Amino acid sequence: MSLEIKVPTVGESITEVTLSQWLKQDGDYVEMDENIAELESDKATFELPAEKAGILRIIAQEGDTLEIGAVVCTIEEGEAPAGGSAPAAAPAAEASSTAAPAAAAKDEDPDSYAAGTASPAAAKILREKGIDPSTIKGTGKDGRITKEDAEKAQPVAKTAAPAAKPAAPAATPAAAPVAGSRNERREKLSSLRKTIAKRLVAVKNETAMLTTFNEVNMQPIMDLRAKYKDTFKEKFGIGLGFMSFFTKAVTTALAEWPAVNARIEENEIVYSDFADVSIAVSAPKGLVVPVIRNAESMSLEQIEKAIATLAGKARDNKLTIDEMTGGTFTITNGGVFGSMMSTPIINAPQSAILGMHNIIQRPIAENGQVVIRPMMYIALSYDHRIIDGRESVSFLVRVKQLLEDPARLLLGV
Repeated sequence: MSLEIKVPTVGESITEVTLSQWLKQDGDYVEMDENIAELESDKATFELPAEKAGILRIIAQEGDTLEIGAVVCTIEEGEAPAGGSAPAAAPAAEASSTAAPAAAAKDEDPDSYAAGTASPAAAKILREKGIDPSTIKGTGKDGRITKEDAEKAQPVAKTAAPAAKPAAPAATPAAAPVAGSRNERREKLSSLRKTIAKRLVAVKNETAMLTTFNEVNMQPIMDLRAKYKDTFKEKFGIGLGFMSFFTKAVTTALAEWPAVNARIEENEIVYSDFADVSIAVSAPKGLVVPVIRNAESMSLEQIEKAIATLAGKARDNKLTIDEMTGGTFTITNGGVFGSMMSTPIINAPQSAILGMHNIIQRPIAENGQVVIRPMMYIALSYDHRIIDGRESVSFLVRVKQLLEDPARLLLGV
């Protein structure tokens, strides 16, 4: 008796998934709870386990879009098959080997063709010699042209042709071929990539998005990290990075400028008294944005550990839908890829996103003197329908103040 394996329910808003990869082959023996396939929704990738042990019979193919509850495969009772399909191929090979001589015999049998025509072998020889078969008298039955007739035939000398017409203009020489490879390949858009594309276009079309910029002197944070990073790692078992400072600065500024932490739902503005900070992470299958819940109440150590855990899951495609759902504000760090300045796109339905960039040693004026400092541009993209210019600029200035004087983060001033 076989058991049907169906697409499980993976979330309230998810109605279909894509079968991204089979982990087992058709006919393989699988154990109960062994992962047999990877399914991909518009939010996450998850594995499909076998619900019993037996022989796998694949129904859906890689790349297929399946509705929730659709049958993916069946599992039949039994053990792994001992033999393969090679013996079955032997008769076919044998049949093809016998078919070839038969075809050759037919080709040479003069009785198998109509009177006055040439056998395929004879026709081929005549074509190569440029001889019209109608000019050959066959010696076969009923005047059929045999292979021997074709071999003996000689081209007929051509009579003098009338005066040649003027030569046609020389054809335009073909363009020289381009050196190097010219290969192309096509890949079907994954559910995740299609959803990313749809949401980004919707944000551009449905929000009044603007971006404001500022710059941060990163020297104070770099000095603080250099002084305490060894002690921090020894005490908490994790490194002290820039992202925890930015997250703490953002949550402090969000409490002071709540409109930046709000969102529009129909005809209402929803204000949140908590800060669920989404951290944009580049995963193997695309951009994902896991959420740090109640980041405003977390310490630097707790934020660093949360970021490390979520980033590791993102790299392994292990993030759950709950871990990527929600969020009131997003931070994205293009600086890890070398970005100097950009205008990040809002992560809907949120109303603002902070973009970090790379740190560059640049000359700045400080106390009337030109000095070299590690500077970073920061950008805040925001929805002008909710956030006014005063709020957006003031929010970004507050983040700058907190980062350039990190003691404020610890003292809450």
